[in-house]
Amino acid sequence: MNPAQLPLNSWVSSLYRSRQRIRFAFVAVVIFLFAQVIWWMLFQQQYIEHSIQQTALQWQNEAKLAELALESALPAKQERLLKQMEQLSQHLDLSRPVKVRATALEAFKQRQTRYLRMFAFEVPFFLLVMLGGLLMIWKSMQTDFELRRRQENFLMAATHEFRTPITSLRLLVETAQYRELPRDKQLDVLERMNREVERLQDVSERVLATARLEQGLGVQQLKVQNWSDVLTLYLKKQGLNLEKRGVVLHLDIRSDVLVALDPAAFEIVLVNLLENAIKYSPNPEKPIFIRLETKGKNALLSFEDRGIGIAASEIPHIFDQFYRVGQEMTRVAKGLGLGLYLVRGIVGLMHGSVRCEPLLIGTRFVVSLPLAKQPESMAALARV
Repeated sequence: MNPAQLPLNSWVSSLYRSRQRIRFAFVAVVIFLFAQVIWWMLFQQQYIEHSIQQTALQWQNEAKLAELALESALPAKQERLLKQMEQLSQHLDLSRPVKVRATALEAFKQRQTRYLRMFAFEVPFFLLVMLGGLLMIWKSMQTDFELRRRQENFLMAATHEFRTPITSLRLLVETAQYRELPRDKQLDVLERMNREVERLQDVSERVLATARLEQGLGVQQLKVQNWSDVLTLYLKKQGLNLEKRGVVLHLDIRSDVLVALDPAAFEIVLVNLLENAIKYSPNPEKPIFIRLETKGKNALLSFEDRGIGIAASEIPHIFDQFYRVGQEMTRVAKGLGLGLYLVRGIVGLMHGSVRCEPLLIGTRFVVSLPLAKQPESMAALARV
């Protein structure tokens, strides 16, 4: 095993154990909550049934005592005693023999039954509220765990992305320093050093662009530009580099597509979309189809490759910060998990959107920007 992977394995193992403990705690809380609610309902039902039985027995005893009191009272005092009993014991029927009013007992039972129905309604509501709160806490913790995992992956990837070119540069410098090389070998070493410097610069620019985007500084000032000119200029500048990497461009670009954008910021979008298409196209020849068209009030720029594609389950996450497609321990593609995050952020600041469409072979990314009105200066030139 690579020693550099040991800290990651240890961290992943620790994170897994932590998640297992939290999952066990949540299951225990839910089980306890259900058990408590069930016990609460059973207790209330038994308490109300016991209360009805005790009240009925108490009233029956009161009726017996009232009957005995009336039998033992003098006839002259019976009328007065009956009036007192009517005021104090409205649940008794004082007609001889004295007995419990059936309507009063039934009314008492209905009141107690209403209390039981009230508990039966409140308990599930309480349970739903508690489970909803626990679910929100669990989702929040899952999000936090996922962010921590992605940040750790980012740190490992960034360390690798910086260390590899630095190590290569050191070896190349030592080669040039301690050995007398012929001119062609010197040029080859310098070319390789230049590529490693460009790689370092690319990684640094992505990290800095992400920091600027987080501060809302990803786009300076939007200007109406001919999108086809911006795209053509960039592709022309990158032509030799793309050719060396086996890229075969198939262009279908409509001219005079005016949009409001920041060319410097949008170049980051182009870099990342092209890099993404190249990175996941493993064959030596890498066909990339670029199309610029208009649809309604929007201009659409699509990048389509014939690479390994992206699983549908991962598409909702690919624009998230630090997210990288595939399993971290088996992934071979380079990257920091920031490219598509930058694409979405910068395009969003330009009032546009970006989406990913899986294909049978490969993937298509579509950038949408609102069409802009033609500036007066460009309109005047067109009339001339």
